[in-house]
Amino acid sequence: MNSLKDIVEESQRQKTKILAVAASEDKEVLKSVVTAAELNIIQPILIGDIFETKRIAVEIGLNIEGYEKVNTKDLKESAKIAVKLVSEGKADFVMKGLIDTSILLKEVLNKDYGLRTDSLLSHVMFYEIPTYHKLLVITDGGMNITPSINEKVSIIENAVQAFDNLGYKKINVACLAAKEKVNPKMSATIDAEEIKKMWEKKNIQNVIVEGPLALDLAVSKESAKIKGFNSSIAGETDVLLVPNIEMGNGIGKSLTYFANAKSAGVIMGAKAPIILVSRADDQQTKLNSIALGSVIA
Repeated sequence: MNSLKDIVEESQRQKTKILAVAASEDKEVLKSVVTAAELNIIQPILIGDIFETKRIAVEIGLNIEGYEKVNTKDLKESAKIAVKLVSEGKADFVMKGLIDTSILLKEVLNKDYGLRTDSLLSHVMFYEIPTYHKLLVITDGGMNITPSINEKVSIIENAVQAFDNLGYKKINVACLAAKEKVNPKMSATIDAEEIKKMWEKKNIQNVIVEGPLALDLAVSKESAKIKGFNSSIAGETDVLLVPNIEMGNGIGKSLTYFANAKSAGVIMGAKAPIILVSRADDQQTKLNSIALGSVIA
């Protein structure tokens, strides 16, 4: 799957998944959920203030009468119900509605009924960029602020799992820094070199991890040629592992607002995908994210 359209089409070919929407009383989320249902990607369970959800649906001309609904005005309870539906096998994945991320993730990580695993939760954001020839992931620009070396390895593993579910046979990961040479004063370069060594010990044949790499070397064969830098993944990178949330957030928003990139995002590392969309994301981005979560689920 080399485009977000491919992911949407694959989600339509698969068995319809059940999506639990926590705090469904959100106009833009509701639009994307109904569209995904009409495309037979999902069967939604709307959890939240159902009176308000119905009011919004009428206001914007959506028909939600055929969907399962669970009424609660308490946001924590809404998140709890959504998570328990997945943990009990009654839903395949979860989507955040009009609720704080922290409330939802607290329920996801609940020891008694949550979706926690031994893995770290991390944000995996797929971008379709007009000037790049395939999908590109940035991770983690949405959750982990300054991850440790071991946490960065877990973040790579989550991204690799997402690509595996999209049918990729080879995955190239670039550990980003400001330069390609290790500098004792630049922790990102030190971490990147160590991560590369750690990954090589895993001996996973279909995944290549290189670093440190500057952004231009990661995505441009021409830049690598001009700089005389020998890299097997230059210009063929699938995953950009960022050293901190600021870099990931900055690159991601630059792609969206300066390069007209389309995107889809999902939280990996739990027992099921978690769709956390920004209020600023348009309806298509939300739909893409639902389709991505469906394919991974």
